[in-house]
Parts: sequence; structure tokens; C-alpha cells
Amino acid sequence: QVHLAESGGGLVQAGDSLRLSCAGSGRTFSSYGVGWFRQAPGKEREFVAAINWRGTFANYGEGVRGRFTISRGNTVVNLQMNSLKAEDTAVYYCAASATVGASMFDNDYSYWGQGTQVTVSS
Repeated sequence: QVHLAESGGGLVQAGDSLRLSCAGSGRTFSSYGVGWFRQAPGKEREFVAAINWRGTFANYGEGVRGRFTISRGNTVVNLQMNSLKAEDTAVYYCAASATVGASMFDNDYSYWGQGTQVTVSS
């Protein structure tokens, strides 16, 4: 069993940076692939970034590639978000998977956090 808790969301202006963190509890969290997804009001959940358990491979959604960076330690996975845009406004969720590395598909993930709100004003 893995419990996930996101933090770091908030209200920022376009062009600003923000760092989200996903803290994982449980002895096996360091062996899980972790992904970030987001969902804006009225839209479907969207893949943002993912990283394998070793931290050696990362995958990014097209809309954030070059602006966002995912990284990890044993108990936390961070999402550094730079050059934020109004369209990045959403609730951001982290998710963990024991079976896949850095999947972009939400149904590959078994554990989800409660989400953290990111609002970017233009």
C-alpha cells in the first residue's frame, strides 16, 4: 500500500515558476514509477510527466516538455514548473505504479493522491 500527498500548489502569475512535491509513504515507494497528471475544469485528465523508479528515465506531455522537469528521491517526487501559462491551470495529481516505469496512461497507476490546485493568472 502506498499513500501519496501532493503539495506546493498555489496562485502564480504567467511566467512564474512553481514546484510541486509528491510525498510517498510506505517502504516500497522508492520502487514505484510515479506520474503527474492534471485536470482542468470541464476537461479530461491529462498526462504531464512521469519518472521511473530509478529516476533514470522521464516522460513528458507535449504541452509541458521543455518547461517542466520531474525528479525524484526515495520518498518524494518533484515537478518543477517554469514559464507557467494560464493553460497550466488545473488540479495536479501524482500517481504511483508498481508495474510500469514512466507511463503516460492513467490506468497504469494504482495509487493516487488527492491533488493540489495550481492557478496561473494571465
